Amino acid sequence: MACAIAVMAKAPQAGRCKTRLVPPLTPDDAAGLSAAFLRDITENLRLLTESVPVAPYVAYAPAESAVLFDGMLAPGTDLILADGKIEAPDGVEGFGRCLLHAAQALFDRGFSSVCLLNSDSPTLPTSYLRRAAELLAMPGDRVVLGPAEDGGYYLIGLKRPHARVFADIAWSTDTVAAQTRARALEAGVPLTELSAWYDVDDAESLARLRGDLAEPSYFAYAAPFTAAWFDAAMV
Repeated sequence: MACAIAVMAKAPQAGRCKTRLVPPLTPDDAAGLSAAFLRDITENLRLLTESVPVAPYVAYAPAESAVLFDGMLAPGTDLILADGKIEAPDGVEGFGRCLLHAAQALFDRGFSSVCLLNSDSPTLPTSYLRRAAELLAMPGDRVVLGPAEDGGYYLIGLKRPHARVFADIAWSTDTVAAQTRARALEAGVPLTELSAWYDVDDAESLARLRGDLAEPSYFAYAAPFTAAWFDAAMV
């Protein structure tokens, strides 16, 4: 009855990841920061496994990039392909196909529930992840949504691969969470929301992250690899 939690991620390569942070970062810096994010997020998931029956994954694309994650993730993190090259209902396009691909692949492995997590929130509190897994372990179908402060979401949790929640979404806009709520309503699936958190995907949120790491709150994840990257990079 374990819940699979998969980080949606590209392998950290210069020019291919965290491109919205260039500038202020260089492509090489963005790749280094992306690697630190991935290590912290997967370490956060590893910490969660000590108290909750969850299975950590990275859902990656493209297919040939799996080897690039070697040595980069927390121990116990598995990989699963999610490049979106699957049959999908009308309206499920772009990143929605990758999300649906990841969800279907994990349900096919026998997990009772699936959470899909962004790779842009290294300080996301472990308690938010725990709450998502607990909600999905309760009886009855539901969608769990972790809204991001920019109008997107940092997490979506499912007990079945409801393709409709990924359909007709204007990805990378500030309407993603609102449209997802509407799709869940259309599908007749109850939706429960977690507390909001923030993504790090522009210069303003990058500065906010640096400040948060310098003066960490008591409930946010400490993100030690990201903090160490800032200290070493001096950006």
